Amino acid sequence: MSLLLKNRDYAVNGDGGVVVAAGGDALLNEALFRLTVRRGSFPFLPELGSRMYLLRREKPSAWADLACQYAAEALADLTGLTVTGAAVSRQGDALWAEIAMKWKGESLTVTAELEG
Repeated sequence: MSLLLKNRDYAVNGDGGVVVAAGGDALLNEALFRLTVRRGSFPFLPELGSRMYLLRREKPSAWADLACQYAAEALADLTGLTVTGAAVSRQGDALWAEIAMKWKGESLTVTAELEG
């Protein structure tokens, strides 16, 4: 179980508490967190997070391959989760990454706005 994140903050329920995620939802929540946190931003966990923020420095033609590589690196220690593909798009000034994964034979997708 984990606390559900929404727009980079905890999701609240109708009672003023926070929403708790379990199972596949908890896994997707953890994946989203790891993909949007800048790798190296936690001093005691330097390998936590991703290098997705580096995509802006690259040519758009390289974004999908690099996003797949960065996602696999960020999610490597989530048991049973495999990154199967990635797509990156630009919407105004924002970059969005859609990461395709497999977990227990199930296809999962998470979409994250990438830090600028």
